[in-house]
Amino acid sequence: MQSMDQEVLQGIANWLDEGHHVWLVTVVKTWGSSPRPVGSMLGIRLDGALIGSVSGGCVEEDLLERACGGGLARNLPQVLSYGVTQEDSRRLGLPCGGTLQLVIEPLNHAKSLHPVLEAIAQRQIISRNLNLQNGLVRIQPAHQDQELFFDGNELITVLGPRWRLLIIGAGQVSHYLAEMAIALDYQVTVCDPREEYLPAWNVPDVVILQGMPDDVVREILPDKRTAIICLSHDPKLDDMALLEALISDAFYVGAIGSQRNTEKRRERMAMFDIGDSQIAKLHGPVGIPIGSKTPPEIAVSILAELTAIKRGTLNKNPTEIPQVVVSVA
Repeated sequence: MQSMDQEVLQGIANWLDEGHHVWLVTVVKTWGSSPRPVGSMLGIRLDGALIGSVSGGCVEEDLLERACGGGLARNLPQVLSYGVTQEDSRRLGLPCGGTLQLVIEPLNHAKSLHPVLEAIAQRQIISRNLNLQNGLVRIQPAHQDQELFFDGNELITVLGPRWRLLIIGAGQVSHYLAEMAIALDYQVTVCDPREEYLPAWNVPDVVILQGMPDDVVREILPDKRTAIICLSHDPKLDDMALLEALISDAFYVGAIGSQRNTEKRRERMAMFDIGDSQIAKLHGPVGIPIGSKTPPEIAVSILAELTAIKRGTLNKNPTEIPQVVVSVA
């Protein structure tokens, strides 16, 4: 399963290799209630094919008309804005007050995209620096906290996995969670020292570590863009990870289990040198209340909670989050 950035860029590279003329469109600024976030990308082919998205569809239609009618530059990048006027918003179906600013970059060969795709495939974080005055592109290493930058003359797009997810346990829920998390641009690592679970693991692009969970948590140096989720159903393994995860900077620490098991887990944590505020970081049971029963549904509920916390629409304090029992293990 490919991330959205990789899917769009790979599709554009394939078109270019086939000899098509293509434009890469990137959302660089938004105001108000915009339909797609900054960094969203769209590929437009001269014959009318599209890949990716920058709006709900009407902006894409207008861009396609411009491309087919000769209204998009063929040599140098250009900047277009949509939704500046109320008439524009009504015509394009943008939300009230929503405005998009786009950089339209003409591409004639895939050479500038191949290094980007190689880096993304290797789970590296890189920046693609586009000079709007001459169309030249530079590829440089980037860091997790770096954001898209645009000043009218230069566009710096950050690509690659900028969030990390460590999963303890290589069971069925972990399988679905890893697949879905990769699609959301997480760099996924699975830790499980139990030999019997590893032969059935077949999720590509996931790092498998067989060390003890507490050692692995320390080794990855969790930061504020790291989530650690315990899904082993083995209290010994999960507790080992939690003892280290709860004192780390991870933005999310969770463990599967019933509400009763979660309270017992907190009681066990209190027996060690961990403060109340650190124990309070524990999300359990994991996920938001969507009535999850099956492994895929549990994975959806977990990623929904992670997404809500990342976007700031859900309080990060798990004691204030309605809980749902997703497992009685």
